[in-house]
Amino acid sequence: MLISPITVLFGALLLMGLTLLSWTDIRSYRLPNIYTFPLMGLGLLEGYLSSDLMARGIGLILGYSVFVIIEKGFKTLRGKDGLGRGDAKLLAAGGAWCGWMGLPFIVLIASGLGLAVTLLPTMRDYIKNSRIPFGPFLALAILMVWTANIYVQSNG
Repeated sequence: MLISPITVLFGALLLMGLTLLSWTDIRSYRLPNIYTFPLMGLGLLEGYLSSDLMARGIGLILGYSVFVIIEKGFKTLRGKDGLGRGDAKLLAAGGAWCGWMGLPFIVLIASGLGLAVTLLPTMRDYIKNSRIPFGPFLALAILMVWTANIYVQSNG
């Protein structure tokens, strides 16, 4: 089955937004609201147009809430930051694009990718002060899960 031009347009917007966020996070360890909030809105709009707004809204709220809880729990246990609020906002955007059912897959893929990269001897030299930008891993995972959802929907 063919994918609609609207879906292709939304896919291009998602790819552009995730690329911009990844590049920004790699360079500055920040995921600015000016980029994450529009991505959330576009995901909800795409959900509205595809009659999946409820699952997307729940995904947005759940994605943000879970990462904020993890952020605060880590800070309490370890006394230092382990996850930034921008990561929570990016996962919220992932929930807005993939729905609440996609969140476990996004987190699993992103965590696995992040772990794999940190274990590469050549990449360890680039990790400064034990800080790793998690945004690019989240972004790739969001794109993978959204693409898989589109594939499943278009092939019935």
